[in-house]
Amino acid sequence: MKKTFLQRMVSVGFLADVMEAIAFIWGEFCRQRLPLVIFVGLCLNVLVAPCVYAATGANLEPRYAYALGGLGLVTLALVVYLFDVVFRPERY
Repeated sequence: MKKTFLQRMVSVGFLADVMEAIAFIWGEFCRQRLPLVIFVGLCLNVLVAPCVYAATGANLEPRYAYALGGLGLVTLALVVYLFDVVFRPERY
């Protein structure tokens, strides 16, 4: 009887390895947040930059679209941080 892809992965221990990797990443996230935040920001920029490029009618070079997308994400993060500081100053 031929095994399915999922059965092969489970039998090889693939699922256990994935769960171990997720647990490791979650544990590292609790200790070191900056690398993960930078990674998530870059991933969001990869999603935002094509939208910026499309919205400008291809008048910008793609590298400028990525720069504008990054600046937009940094601005949004700063706005959220400042709102948090204004409404909960006792934490800071």
